[in-house]
Amino acid sequence: MKFSLILAATFLSFATLASAAKPNVLVILADDLGWGELGCQGFTQQIPTPNIDSIAKNGVRFTSGYVSGPYCSPTRAGFMTGRYQQRFGHEFNPGPAEAAVPNFGLPLTETTIADRLKGAGYATAWIGKSHLGYQPQFHPLKRGFDYFYGFLGGAHSYLDAQEDKANPIFQGTESVAKIEYTTDTFASEAAGFIERSKDKPWFVYLAFNAVHSPLQATEKYLSRFSSISDPKRKNFAAMLSAMDDGVGSVMSKIRELGQEENTLVVFFSDNGGPTPSTTSQNGSLRGYKAQTWEGGVRVPYLMQWKGSIPAGQVDDRPVIQLDIHPTALAAAGVNTDPSWKLDGVNLLPFATGKDKAAPHDSLYWRFGQQIALRQGDWKIVKANDMEGDALSKPGAEGVALYNLKDDIGEKANLAAVQPEKLKQLTEAWNAWNSQLMKPQWGRMDKKAGKGKKKKKAK
Repeated sequence: MKFSLILAATFLSFATLASAAKPNVLVILADDLGWGELGCQGFTQQIPTPNIDSIAKNGVRFTSGYVSGPYCSPTRAGFMTGRYQQRFGHEFNPGPAEAAVPNFGLPLTETTIADRLKGAGYATAWIGKSHLGYQPQFHPLKRGFDYFYGFLGGAHSYLDAQEDKANPIFQGTESVAKIEYTTDTFASEAAGFIERSKDKPWFVYLAFNAVHSPLQATEKYLSRFSSISDPKRKNFAAMLSAMDDGVGSVMSKIRELGQEENTLVVFFSDNGGPTPSTTSQNGSLRGYKAQTWEGGVRVPYLMQWKGSIPAGQVDDRPVIQLDIHPTALAAAGVNTDPSWKLDGVNLLPFATGKDKAAPHDSLYWRFGQQIALRQGDWKIVKANDMEGDALSKPGAEGVALYNLKDDIGEKANLAAVQPEKLKQLTEAWNAWNSQLMKPQWGRMDKKAGKGKKKKKAK
């Protein structure tokens, strides 16, 4: 009997050590948050964001952090897979549920980050916005997640769970009757899952709908900004402050459980801010959401892992949201297979200072007729919210050329004076583009970057 107890205690000890060896992973995604809003980004802090800023303070802030799509659904598809979403035809948003094409959704041929972490023994949760498919086969519970609390569409009321009957809030597959305020509720759900999963490694994907329209906030948060007279800006400020509180409550739960040094945390936004429609600022960058200018694709990008990633770093090497997938796998001890054809790279050697090189030789974009490529300090771009058939063949003819080190605002087109550099980048983009699929559905909201829409789209 005594031997059995000793054996059981030894087994439990080894099990605990094995669990502790795998860090938790928390990925927090803001919606439509511009590059120039957060205090840690170095701009005038009209809206205090101490909890989000703490992630940068405790780890690394990538000042050249990018996303592979200039708006919602494509960026999320790239994050989930670690692959350029254009490779599998997920180039555009689908429109609302009642208008989306039947095949809209993250293709079932693609493997998600949750599939891989669940296979490594992780408890997995998706809290908040999906925007990766309305049909049952695309539901988060079918894509590697053990728990889902959120909505399947691209936007949602913050105050009414059932306002859009085609896009309700779900817990699992059951619709929720009432909510308090989505930002508060999503943070609470994330903290609750972390509490319930404290005895095994967990992966939580917390996808706030803040600060996406509609601009809605409760008096609790509005009262913090009585000095702001513009109603639109005041509502936006309240929404961002609520999200910061939500990040704080989730991080407090992690600290309460003594897990902060065993948790990799990543915070980013799905695209630049749609400034005219919500006031979300992109700082010194040119352009907005739904454009391949820097203001559409460069985003806040923060990462911490206390005790593993040195604190207080500012890193200007270009990285992209595709990197989160392989970084999380590396932290979890999951070996990546070349057959997965990931475009993202493991950022841990760069964040820990072991690798001084650039994580990427080049970063690429294709969004209908808009294109871009960044290589070192150089960027080619064709943007301006291009009109025309989104499904027609894009091309690199007529691109502008900028040096982002000298001209972050993309003001001085150097195409005429740097023809060799222009040719080099154009040929590189054409080579990448030749590998891609045609979009599997068309673009629904050509004017989204200016706060206007051709059709009602979410």
